[in-house]
Amino acid sequence: MSEVFTGSFTQQEPIPEAGIAAALEVMRHGRLHRYNTAPGEAGEAALLEAEFAAMVGARYALAVASGGAAMSTALRAVGVRPGDKVLTNAFTLAPVPGAIAAVGAEPIYVEVTEGLVIDLDDLAAKAGAADVLLLSHMRGHICDMDRLMALCDAAGVTVVEDCAHTMGASWAGVPSGRHGWVGCYSAQTYKHVNSGEGGFLVTDDDEVAARAIIGSGSYMLFERHASAPPREVFERVRYDVPNVSARMDNLRAAILRPQLAALPGQVARWNARYRAVEVGLRDVPGLTLIARPAAEAYVGSSFQALLADWDGAAVREVVARCAARGVELKWFGAAEPVGFTSRYDSWRYAPVPELPRTDRVLAGLIDMRLPLTFSLDDCALIARIIRAEVSAVYQAGAAG
Repeated sequence: MSEVFTGSFTQQEPIPEAGIAAALEVMRHGRLHRYNTAPGEAGEAALLEAEFAAMVGARYALAVASGGAAMSTALRAVGVRPGDKVLTNAFTLAPVPGAIAAVGAEPIYVEVTEGLVIDLDDLAAKAGAADVLLLSHMRGHICDMDRLMALCDAAGVTVVEDCAHTMGASWAGVPSGRHGWVGCYSAQTYKHVNSGEGGFLVTDDDEVAARAIIGSGSYMLFERHASAPPREVFERVRYDVPNVSARMDNLRAAILRPQLAALPGQVARWNARYRAVEVGLRDVPGLTLIARPAAEAYVGSSFQALLADWDGAAVREVVARCAARGVELKWFGAAEPVGFTSRYDSWRYAPVPELPRTDRVLAGLIDMRLPLTFSLDDCALIARIIRAEVSAVYQAGAAG
C-alpha cells in the first residue's frame, strides 16, 4: 500500500510558556496599547524593539502591525512618494508590490533566476528607472548581496529589504536586513516568530527611524521608544510624516520576546528538516533542487524545487497526486491565484511587463511549507511521496 502523510502543513508549535505568561500579565494589567505604560515602565513593545535591534545589530528597530506595514512604512520613510517607481522582484508574494502600491508608487518588476533570486543582470539594466529597490528574499532565498549592493550603490538606488522569510538568516555573516538602508520583517503565524500578525523594521539612519516611528503612529509620544534617535531628529520631521496607525501592541510584543530569544535554536531545527527533504529528493529525474550558495546561511522553513520545462498539466498532476497522499504542494505557475500563491501578472493595479525568464521559472516551481510540528521522519516520508509521484509522472512521459 502507498504511504500517506497525515500531518498538517499549517499547524504551528504552541506559543512558549514564557510568552503565554507574559501575555497573561499584560492582559491582567490591561495596558495593551504600546504607549499606555505605568510610571517607570518601558512596555513590552519598547523592550521588544531594543532586543530585536540588538539581535540583528541595528541602531534602531520599530515594531509594527504587520510585515506589509513595515514595508509601506519603510518606503515612506526613505522618501517614496505617489507617482514614484520602485524596483522589486517579479517572484514574490502580493504584499510586496502591495506595499509599493499602498504609498501610491508603481512597481517595476525584475526577472528571477532559477535560484529563485532577483536577476542581477536584469536589475543592472533597470537600475536607472527608479531610486528605490524593495528587495524580496522570497521563500528564504538570498541573492549575492555583495554584488547587489555594489550595483545599487553605483546606480544611486536605495535598498529596502523584505526579510519576511529570512529572519535569522544571513549573507556572508551579515544578518538579512542589514545590507540595505532598511530591513523589514514579519511576525505573521507562518513566519519565524509568531504573533498572528506583526512586523519589524530596522535601520541605522536617524531620520529614517524618526520618520518610521512617527509614520507608524507615535503621535508626539516618540520619546517612549527605547530604540529611537534623539529628539531633535523628530523635531525636524514630525510635521511632514503622515500617521497611518500601524503600531504593534504590548500583547503581541509580550508573546514575541521569548520567541526571539529562542530563534537560533529554531533555525537549527528548521534546517534539519529542510536537509531531510533535500536528501530525500536528490537525483529525482525531472526534478531540479535549488542550489544554496556557500555564503548564504538560510532558514529552511519552506522548500522549493523546479519541474523545469514541464507541461502545466503534468505539474498539476504531480500536485494532485501528492495531495491525494497528504502532501500539500503549492504551484506558482497557475494562471489564477490560489491561496497565498499569485504571480506578477495577477497584480493588475500595476503595469504587467513581459518577463520570459520569470515565466519559465514560475511555470515549474513547486513550494511546500516545513512547520516545526513535522518530525525528521515526517520530512523523510514527505520526500518519499514527492519522489514517487514526480517519478511516476515523469516516467509516463507526461512531462514532455
